[in-house]
Amino acid sequence: MIVCHKYRYIFLKTTKTAGTSVEIALSQFCEDGDIITPISPVDEELRISLGGHPSRFYAAQWHEYHPLDWWRKLTKGKVKQRFYNHVPARKVRARLPREVWDGYYRFAIVRNPWDRVISQYFWRCRKLSEDQRPSMDEFLESSDVRSLMRKGYQLYTIGGQSQAHRLIRYESLAEELDEVRRHLGLPEPLELPGAKSGHRTDRRHYREVLNERQRDRIAELFRDELKITGYTF
Repeated sequence: MIVCHKYRYIFLKTTKTAGTSVEIALSQFCEDGDIITPISPVDEELRISLGGHPSRFYAAQWHEYHPLDWWRKLTKGKVKQRFYNHVPARKVRARLPREVWDGYYRFAIVRNPWDRVISQYFWRCRKLSEDQRPSMDEFLESSDVRSLMRKGYQLYTIGGQSQAHRLIRYESLAEELDEVRRHLGLPEPLELPGAKSGHRTDRRHYREVLNERQRDRIAELFRDELKITGYTF
């Protein structure tokens, strides 16, 4: 998640939508006072090597700490984060000055949920051998699929209403991201580094992977998101 003051935008970061790659690319045009949330150590190294700004201004102030936060700080060294990687819009709105939330251009990336579920499946199973992996039916009832809703639709909406001025489609990411880049006035095209890619071993189209029951189950789980994004199977 990024709040960039120079170019006046808020990037709400969803999962399994190339969000980390976009965040790394955007951070190259950030400045010292911008809010940039932490990513994994490997991706932080990549961000720095490509000339991006590291994470900053995301930690909570001491007066925002509760007893449990202090316990985590003292026993585990964990800093409370006011802003974090996949922070939902309702928290961003509550924690930013109103003039920033109201005045900055907000955007997020969405992806066809049938394809996104398959991407999540291979990401979650990346360290498992094929015979250890759950079936797709089992996976569809797991918390991993529900996390896609929390870190997708529920991240860029408040009360069922999209808070983004632009929802970029993953399927046309390069073209739509460049439209946003030009709208914001970023001086150069964004070069995406492909962070976290390469874990999906089955490259078939989702229609070839999912059966009818699985298709309908995903449609049921993501019905609210489908109303906003208009994706179809």
